[in-house]
Amino acid sequence: MVASSRCASVVTAAAATATVAVIALSTTEKSLGFATGAPALRRSPVRVEGAAADGMTPIVGVASSSSQFAGADKVLILIGGVAAVKLSHSRNRGRSVQSKVRVQALAAKEALVATTNSAVQPVVNDETAELSFECETGNYHTFCPISCVSWLYQKIQDSFFLVIGTKTCGYFLQNAMGVMIFAEPRYAMAELEEGDISAQLNDITELRRLCTQIKKDRNPSVIVWIATCTTEIIKMDMEGIAPKLEAELDIPIIVARANGLDYAFTQGEDSVLAAMAAKCPDLLAPVPENPQPHAPLVIFGSLPDSVAKQLELELKRQGITVSGWLPSSRYADLPTVGEGVYVVGINPFLSRTAATLMRRKKCKLINTAFPIGPDGTRAWVEAICKALGIEPQGLEEREQKAWDSIRDYLDIIKDKSIFFMGDNLMEVSLARCMVRAGMTVLEVGIPYMDTRYQAAELALLTKTCKEMGKPLPRIVEKPDNYMQVQRIKEMKPDLAITGMAHANPLEARGINTKWSVEFTFQQIHGFTNVRDLFELVTRPLRRNKSLPEEWQTFVKDGAPAKKLEA
Repeated sequence: MVASSRCASVVTAAAATATVAVIALSTTEKSLGFATGAPALRRSPVRVEGAAADGMTPIVGVASSSSQFAGADKVLILIGGVAAVKLSHSRNRGRSVQSKVRVQALAAKEALVATTNSAVQPVVNDETAELSFECETGNYHTFCPISCVSWLYQKIQDSFFLVIGTKTCGYFLQNAMGVMIFAEPRYAMAELEEGDISAQLNDITELRRLCTQIKKDRNPSVIVWIATCTTEIIKMDMEGIAPKLEAELDIPIIVARANGLDYAFTQGEDSVLAAMAAKCPDLLAPVPENPQPHAPLVIFGSLPDSVAKQLELELKRQGITVSGWLPSSRYADLPTVGEGVYVVGINPFLSRTAATLMRRKKCKLINTAFPIGPDGTRAWVEAICKALGIEPQGLEEREQKAWDSIRDYLDIIKDKSIFFMGDNLMEVSLARCMVRAGMTVLEVGIPYMDTRYQAAELALLTKTCKEMGKPLPRIVEKPDNYMQVQRIKEMKPDLAITGMAHANPLEARGINTKWSVEFTFQQIHGFTNVRDLFELVTRPLRRNKSLPEEWQTFVKDGAPAKKLEA
């Protein structure tokens, strides 16, 4: 991060006499009364009272403690590139109490560049710096998780998905998937009516009628019930009904909860695969201590068959054979799992599936970064080789060849800034890849963060930022969209990865955007699909660069609002 020479001298002088923690505070957060500085855990909050360097602006808020903040004798708060204050504070033996803080104004007026934000680390090359995590407890502003049906019914070719919800769910499915009902796709909508909600109709009777018709007309190998928000609210006992109908109809029935109240966009797939993992056949004989050529390996996560084949070939180059995939193309081909079987995830949103395979099936999870981008694919293959006791060969050359193939795209995004609002839970992996490509990640919003499942990905992100000389991004779980929009307005990133709801308003204000949902449906895994990944990232930058300057924004700064004529 770049600081003005005047501010830098103040920091240097303070550091000579005491430990100094630097906290950047955005003008938005200042006006709302929050002082937040890279909090890892919200413990021992510190009360901040005083005035900014201009002597006019009051600062009243709570600065959460962190490893960066807790051990400091003095704290320098940098406010949105305008003013700075110095705080001396005390902590009451680490207990969760609020401490009074005395504020002393500094002369520094230009603290940071205009693009700085409250949690962008000021010290770029600090080897001890760590990622900061925050939770703003905002609502899920994501695509509905029942959309997982759109790719899972195509992946599992002998399945039938029955979504149990209201007309709203049916309208969403029809519009999101673009498949009309008369095309007879392998999914259907069971619409709940007033009699279902008021308990005038018997749930098991209605579901028996529907599943009997499905078996007669389509004869699938498995029926997957997708529970929605309404079934959660009316407390429909789908897990209790399914075993009864399964025994009656002699067909496997899997229950997966994919309601938007508890799950984000891609967690719908995680819920389905976790339920399917419990149905996987158990390993009959234990795996020997030194299996030849290596222990069984199962990959979990849904990918198009072509991409799955490419990743299998990458592993085959290292002498590794994949024992099975979850899900497989046919339900009857579910992989055999058990103690001694290694499992590895393909996507960062499959934490429940990983937990099910470890706890219920006693599998060994390979914790690794995910094969998104050349660096992630290399790390993924290397982690698998290490777990199976195989020496990886030629991965450095494979990664470099992939980077060389997109040199034209790298020139476009080099030194550009990017902001992730949070939608599909792939944000950390994408952020890590963009940092390696030369971009500066200002913030990573993510609906849900499982730090255990993504531990290797977070470690690789930290390592990549330090190697590339980039600031560590702020990671915000369940971000508050209003606060995010204010931060985007202040930071003015070159590109924002956002949901569809915010794309047009941000474009109208001159912010380049890309729909996050596109990264879910596009083939971006592995070395082979690197160009498709960066095609998505650079498209808005290339498109807007070709437009006339007057077309690049539709809202004039400072323009008075026109009154509507009567």
